[in-house]
Amino acid sequence: MKVLVVDDDPELLPLVAFALRQAGLLALEARRGDEALEQVRRERPDLVILDVNLPGLDGFAVCRLLREAGDRTPVLMLTARDDEGDMVRGLDLGADDYLTKPFSPRTLLARVRALLRRAGLERTEPVDAGDLRLDEELQAVRIGNQPSVRLTQLEFRLLQLLVANAGRTVTAERILTHVWGATAYSDRQHLKQLVHRLRHKLEQDPAQPRRLVTEAGLGYRLEAAPPGDRPAG
Repeated sequence: MKVLVVDDDPELLPLVAFALRQAGLLALEARRGDEALEQVRRERPDLVILDVNLPGLDGFAVCRLLREAGDRTPVLMLTARDDEGDMVRGLDLGADDYLTKPFSPRTLLARVRALLRRAGLERTEPVDAGDLRLDEELQAVRIGNQPSVRLTQLEFRLLQLLVANAGRTVTAERILTHVWGATAYSDRQHLKQLVHRLRHKLEQDPAQPRRLVTEAGLGYRLEAAPPGDRPAG
């Protein structure tokens, strides 16, 4: 499941995104209202967590524009103000729920799961990219008719992001943030090692990868390989 977090707080945004990733969700980040609208258009998230106080277009304006465009993506609005007027305004504009700062990660995740269930979006079934199937519940990957292969937590986060963007190059910076979190210690060498380990679980020949492809100087891309391409085991 893909969740867009929109907040200009440089400390809160990465913490919220990391909590979502720890819960197995794919978290996208935006810091401005116009950036949020572009992310919704490009990424099609399953849910938007939207701060009211944003530079430029505020959260109310973003929510209004989404609904005027016919976008029914569930919206959870955040505010630092415990103001009933703000809550009513947000809900009148089409927000689905409202949460006042400060809040605990557990409370946020409970609200997110409730909104996904309400929208019929909470999903535990496997996700496919060609003949590759990622099972989020089992934290495993299966290719064609081969047995499922268990993944470590880091391998799962990496493959989760690549499957969600199958056929598109994902930058190294975005992968580092999704896998390790914006505040965690990580570098490109750690990423190369993680990719190396994952290729041994996906590729017939890890030295000549066909699925997990390197885009030099940019990042990595997952190709939905033809059914005839099978891992060695």
